[in-house]
Amino acid sequence: MNVLWRTLLVLFRARRRLRREGPIDPNTVTRVRIRVLPTDIDLLRHLNNGRYLSLFDLGRWDLLTRAGLMAAMTKQGWYAVVAAETITFRRSLELWQRFDLETRMIGHDDRAVYLEHRALVAGEIYARAIIRARILRRTGGTVPHDELFAAVGRPDGLPDIEQWVHDWADGSALPSTKRPAPSVWE
Repeated sequence: MNVLWRTLLVLFRARRRLRREGPIDPNTVTRVRIRVLPTDIDLLRHLNNGRYLSLFDLGRWDLLTRAGLMAAMTKQGWYAVVAAETITFRRSLELWQRFDLETRMIGHDDRAVYLEHRALVAGEIYARAIIRARILRRTGGTVPHDELFAAVGRPDGLPDIEQWVHDWADGSALPSTKRPAPSVWE
């Protein structure tokens, strides 16, 4: 984990807010303030494209913790993994620049939960990512959503997934781990 200290800080703050304010609705848009550090930039002196996704993890930790989902999942022996992600860049984030990371759950289907992350400066979107995450058991296998919602509660008003998100998920999917996936360049 290449943003370990920031992750620990976000978890500490999220747990403190959870104790003070109680759990938030999982549909809430959460915000984490981040500053671009020297360890985040590349030779062009802007936030490295690969670092965005590592920093966006902070938004998921914040949302899952403040909604009380992290504690419920840990109690059940479950954890979330990213199955697919895509990011679009609009403007560069420069060294020392502060930005707000907004995170929200955009829905779920029978196998995954979908989230959106946005990097914002003064309310303007600089980058946006869509994440497809699966909930897995430490003992193996995927947690069905009926079991997930029975344990953590089903969020009211969770929107239906837009068709383009399903198209993206289907188009970027690889074969399951039980099927071969040879590297063949056409």
